[in-house]
Amino acid sequence: MRVVIADDVMLVRSGIARLLGDHGVDVVGEAGDAAELLRLVAVERPDVAVVDIRMPPTHTDEGLVAAQRIRRDYPGTAVVVLSQYVEPVYAQRLLADHPGGVGYLLKERVSDVAVLVDALHRVHEQESVIDPTIVAQVLRGHPAGSPVGRLTERERSVLALMAEGRSNGGIARELVLSERTVEAASASIFRKLGLSAAPDLNRRVLAVLTLLRGG
Repeated sequence: MRVVIADDVMLVRSGIARLLGDHGVDVVGEAGDAAELLRLVAVERPDVAVVDIRMPPTHTDEGLVAAQRIRRDYPGTAVVVLSQYVEPVYAQRLLADHPGGVGYLLKERVSDVAVLVDALHRVHEQESVIDPTIVAQVLRGHPAGSPVGRLTERERSVLALMAEGRSNGGIARELVLSERTVEAASASIFRKLGLSAAPDLNRRVLAVLTLLRGG
């Protein structure tokens, strides 16, 4: 897997590059700002770009904007966005525009390189990964009478793992359930959230977006 890393702090991006290199990931470039990142992606066409949200010049959402542009202009390059803060609205923006091939992780998660490498592989396979801390926060933010708030405890657990990018098989293993039970819980979630089946709609993505918006 070929990866580029963008972070304005040299020690951070170099540290991530070293950790990934130690785990067999080929880091083909590093960038200190969004403009340099976009140039790197255009030249290297990496499998995944790891991008800090807050970069020069304003240190607000330059990384997120660059990530959205990468997914639009270079669909073969997935993105994992890193944030120091829990900001569900940024995760919502990223997922709403490009429901596949995107990840949103807190920077603290990078200390467990296995988690980051797993996220890289998932987004490379066009899945979406949202940090568990963000998922837990938005779940707590839904009032009891809301569609998400009316989900059973099992359905909330399934939805949370769905948001983290787990497959039905992965959810079943995590919750010690059969895949058929997970499928039934998913169908109930879609029904309670008002997500009707349609060939051009990804109900898993829509369910996660409902979770992020309401939280």
